[in-house]
Amino acid sequence: MRLSAPTMIVFIISVVLALIGILPLFGIAVPSIGISAIWSLAIGYIVLAAGCLFKGI
Repeated sequence: MRLSAPTMIVFIISVVLALIGILPLFGIAVPSIGISAIWSLAIGYIVLAAGCLFKGI
C-alpha cells in the first residue's frame, strides 16, 4: 500500500476539526457544535488518514 499526500482541503478540514476538539482544553466552549471534543478529534484524524490512504481524496 502506497500512501499519498492529502489534498489541501482535506488537510484544512482535519485541522479545523482538531482545533474544535482542542478548544475545550483552553476553556472555550463550543455549544453550537453538539459533539464532544474527543469525537471531533477522532473524526479529524479519520479524515486525515483517509486523505493519506486513498488517492484522489
